[in-house]
Amino acid sequence: MPPSCPPSNPPQQRAKSACQLYCRYCHNNVCTRGMRALLLADNRIELFSTDMPPMVKIQLVGTDYTTRSCRCKIRNVACLGCGNEIGYHITQPCPECLKACNNGHFWMFLTESVYPEEIRDTTPGPVPPWPSLQPELEVDEFNTSVAINYRDAVCR
Repeated sequence: MPPSCPPSNPPQQRAKSACQLYCRYCHNNVCTRGMRALLLADNRIELFSTDMPPMVKIQLVGTDYTTRSCRCKIRNVACLGCGNEIGYHITQPCPECLKACNNGHFWMFLTESVYPEEIRDTTPGPVPPWPSLQPELEVDEFNTSVAINYRDAVCR
């Protein structure tokens, strides 16, 4: 029997502010819509995550691997600005993890490799919370909006 999940947009998710993420090594903007998260396998580990594949800013590197905690297939990601590995992408979630409570974010960034800047709304008031932000187009190195076919970028 799958675990019971809290209702969508639980209070802890509603309270999280969205942020842009920057590579600690070269200061390249690697994610335009991220949030703080905890690793499902070990809630003591903090990282950043996003549900938007930031394919213009980062590149999958190496081959898929698995960890001891589950059978998810994972591949490291590197910053296109400097080549340093800054996180990982869950290329194929395992059935157990798909059944568990999760936020659907399959792009993870390591806190030691990126730093956040909160996204500020131009209207007066607090920082906009995560669920209120709409996905934006990624911008390439020529400052051109790039429409990404997210299904093709994530699914194989």
